[in-house]
Parts: sequence; C-alpha cells; structure tokens
Amino acid sequence: MTLSPRNSLLALGIATLLVVGGVMYLSSRDSTSPEQASKRRGWNAPAVVRVEPAKRGNLDVLINAIGTVTPLNTVIVRSRVDGVLNRIVFEEGAAVERGDLLAEIDPLPYEAQLEQAEGKLQQNRAKLENAHEDLTLYENLWQQDSIARQQLSGQRALANELMGTVRTNEAEVEDARLQLSWTRITAPLSGKLGLRRVDQGNLISSGDSDGLVSITQMQPIAVNFTVPEVEVSVLRRVHQASPPLRVEVLDRDKQQVLAVGQLTTLDNQIDTATGTLRVRARFDNEDLALFPNQFVNVRLRIKTLNAVLIIPSDAVQYGTTRTYVYVMEDGKSYVREVTLGAISDNRVEVVTGIDEGDLVILEGLDRLRDGKQVITPDSDAQRPPRNSSRNPSRNSSRSPSRDPS
Repeated sequence: MTLSPRNSLLALGIATLLVVGGVMYLSSRDSTSPEQASKRRGWNAPAVVRVEPAKRGNLDVLINAIGTVTPLNTVIVRSRVDGVLNRIVFEEGAAVERGDLLAEIDPLPYEAQLEQAEGKLQQNRAKLENAHEDLTLYENLWQQDSIARQQLSGQRALANELMGTVRTNEAEVEDARLQLSWTRITAPLSGKLGLRRVDQGNLISSGDSDGLVSITQMQPIAVNFTVPEVEVSVLRRVHQASPPLRVEVLDRDKQQVLAVGQLTTLDNQIDTATGTLRVRARFDNEDLALFPNQFVNVRLRIKTLNAVLIIPSDAVQYGTTRTYVYVMEDGKSYVREVTLGAISDNRVEVVTGIDEGDLVILEGLDRLRDGKQVITPDSDAQRPPRNSSRNPSRNSSRSPSRDPS
C-alpha cells in the first residue's frame, strides 16, 4: 500500500521524535547513574569510627557548679560620734588587724563634756558625804529624844536622793568617757580595706550611710553555689553521715585548682524559681587566691564508686524508648541496649548491656546501623590503594618485571 505524502511526513515526524526522546533518556540516565552509584557506594562503604574499650575502674561522683566567692564578714566603718575628721591613718587597700587605728575625730568637745560630767559628780559626792554626816547626827539626837522623827526621816530621804544623783553622775561620766573613746575609730575586724570614702578635714556624722571605708574579711572566705534539686537528697545524706566533704574551686578553664575547702552549710529550703539549693563551702584562702565576688567553677566530690564498668559519655545514644551504644565486633557495628548508673566528668557507669573489653564506638555514629561494616582510622590507613584493588590487571601491565616486547 502506498502512503500519501501527508502520511509519510507524519510517520517520519513520529519516528524522529521517538529517536530524539530515546537519545535524551539514555543521556540523562548515563549522566545521573555515576552520581547515584557513588552515593550507593559511599553508604555501603565501611564507616570510619573511633572506638574505646569498656574498662573497670573507680568513678568519682561529682557535682559541678558555678559559684561566687563571698566574704564571711564585710563591714562599713562609720563614725559613732559627730565631729571634724582630724586625720586618717590608713592606706587604701591595705590589710588591717582588729583594733588597728583608722582615723581620729576632733576630741576637744568630748573632753569638755567629760570634765563637766566629772565636776557634777564631784559636787554631788560632796553633798552626799555631808548628808551622811547629818544623818548620823540626827540618828544620835533621835536616840536622845531631842528631835522629832519627821526630821530624821527627811534627812534619810535626802541622803538616799543624793545617792541616786551620784549614781546618775557616774553614769554620765562613763558615757562622756565612752563618747571620747569613739573619737578614735578602730578596725572592728581583720581584713582588707577598700577605697576611702571621705577626706580628712570633713565634718562627719554618726548618721552618714557611706561611712569612712569598708573592710572585707579575706581569711577565711566562703564560696556560695547551687545544687540541683535531684541531687539534694544524696548530698544531705552524705553531708550528715560523713566527715566534711571536700570542695575544689577551679579557674574559668577548669584547668587549675585555685583552692580546696570543706562543705559547711546547706540552705533550709529549695528555691522554687530555679529548683536548686544554695550551698556554702569554706576555704582558708591562705594564698589569697580567692577574691570577693569572683565567679569560679566548683567541683564537689560526693562519693567514689569502686570497680565499676565505665565508658565515655559520648558513646551513649538516647532513643525515645531505649538507651543504647554501638559496639564493634568482627569489623561490624552492633546495637547494645544499656542501663546506665552514675555520670561524672564525661564518664558514665554501665550497669547492664555490655561487658568489660567491649569496643564502644565514639565517633562516626551518624552513619551506623546494626550490622554495618566499620573500620578504625588505623585499619583504614593500612588498606591497599583503591586503584590496585579495583583494577589489578591494569597495574600488572605496568609491572617492570614484564617484558614490554
């Protein structure tokens, strides 16, 4: 049957489209197949991992926290009397002992008050002495029935009144002497002085809130920190049953121990806002390594677990329903569900799930699955080159032992 020119052109166009479509399909398939093959080879290739054996040893159960160095005592030295500040005898930032003289206030007004009080006391003592002599005379006259009883009673009352006046004057003298002693301002405790807050020559008052200078006790000194609520019960039990717990203070990098002290005080309630308990430790601070209001890292050793199975915390994986690790056996990775115990300082106790000596995998976990082939960096470095393993015949053709002719 002979096709018409129109049908021939239509058939030729359809055939051309089929040929072009087939060529495009084959070319796209060839362009993507190497990448897909590479991905498949990468996923199926052995994963490079780092392993560490599970070991038995001692695990220190620690509490790590951030603390604040707090002085046990801090005072602001204030004047207890009013007057002109005659002189200041301390140096800013110096260390002082309790009772050291710090400053002096003009004593003249208080010396005058003391003299007035002593003068009144002397006058009334003389009156009291005269009243006692008159009372003795009146008693003799009363026995002789020479005076009325009312006169004797009046003289006795006068003597008692003067005795009360003398006691009041004696108290006034002591008060004036005390006021005079307060013109010498001394250190109420041993510690380190701060910056001076008033200059010599100023008129100061006992009501001044700023005071003259502050003194902070440096030895011993305390560190306050907080403990999570979940650890409070264990801490209370150990604190009550054991000798004082050892507390270490470290620098910001946690590389150097600044001071070692003892746990002294647990607060009486948990802070509901943070769910923590405030705790205080005491340090001798003999080398003055701790400074007030300094932020430090605190490490509190609660107890030591002996001969327990320990692995690095990085090896532990947490699923929705289980806790597990990957172990390496015969060049493959396998999942092992584990039960954990105490965790401390990037180490964790394993109660069940693995045995001593099992190689737990620490790195390369994102590419692992149960039964996947794995290698360590050492074994990967010892493998033969990829070219020689993939095409040995090609390499052998270049061997110098073969005669090229």
